[in-house]
Amino acid sequence: MQTKAKKKSPKSNPAREPVPEVDPLFVPIVEAFAGNKLVARKRMFSSHNVLSVKNKIFAMLSRGNFVAKLPKARVDELVAKRVGKHFDPGHGRLMKEWLSVPPGRASWIDLAKEAYAFVSQSKP
Repeated sequence: MQTKAKKKSPKSNPAREPVPEVDPLFVPIVEAFAGNKLVARKRMFSSHNVLSVKNKIFAMLSRGNFVAKLPKARVDELVAKRVGKHFDPGHGRLMKEWLSVPPGRASWIDLAKEAYAFVSQSKP
């Protein structure tokens, strides 16, 4: 009696796992940096909606809001103008250099470019 060889599940081979899709809200941000070889799409927790430069995150999508790393003074200015809020990663501690912006409040692409410039100029 012959036994059939079991086929390996695609999930058992990480090289064959499908590339996770980008959240539709984050697609324009990813596309804005598509030609920049210094920008990488990273995984943070279970999200693939994260962009980094020099191995440092500068933009991400969190709970439906765009989050960008900017100088503290710039974040304070945008919070005062009610463009967004200081980012809270979920443990109640507001991040001084991170701004969380809901959809439609400001140009996420412009803020991402500003965040990229800030992070790419920062020292390692």
